[in-house]
Amino acid sequence: MTWHGLRQQQERPDGKPQQSLADFVAPTGDYAGAFAVTAGIGIEKKLAEFEAQHDDYRAIMLKSLADRLAEAAAEWLHREVRVKYWGYAADETLDSAALIDEKYRGIRPAPGYPACPDHTAKGGLFRLLNAEASAGMGLTESFAMTPAASVAGFYLAHPDARYFAITKIDRDQLEDWANRAHYPVAEAEKWLAPLL
Repeated sequence: MTWHGLRQQQERPDGKPQQSLADFVAPTGDYAGAFAVTAGIGIEKKLAEFEAQHDDYRAIMLKSLADRLAEAAAEWLHREVRVKYWGYAADETLDSAALIDEKYRGIRPAPGYPACPDHTAKGGLFRLLNAEASAGMGLTESFAMTPAASVAGFYLAHPDARYFAITKIDRDQLEDWANRAHYPVAEAEKWLAPLL
């Protein structure tokens, strides 16, 4: 897949560059990984039962538990990539506090989050991973994931990779992104509206 990233355009302090996730992938000979996990398959029936009983508490708890399990699966899989599959951190021994503080090398940015605010990236990601057939996951027409208790994103192992936020972009970047992503500018405005 081709991932059409965005770059910060807000003013930054001296010596601080305007970042893009592309800065953490070398032009040649480098890799980005991809993942999609869910913990929400089949909970709709139970949620419907709780809602029919007006048991908002149990419905909220089930949704919360499924969300936390999906996040835990994403965190576990990222560790497996670092330690085992890509092996660049084979000797990693981080306790829970260090994991929470993201003391590991690499990041797992997810479409829709501050460093990757473009939700449409999930379309290519889901096609690449065949997420529907492989994991029972889908996307709505607005790129929301189903089941709701799902996490999907990318792996970047660059030692300097860190999370950051893209808050606003200018018209030049909008038009460039529209061209690269093959969207009419009006549709690009729809998808990137929070950044304009």
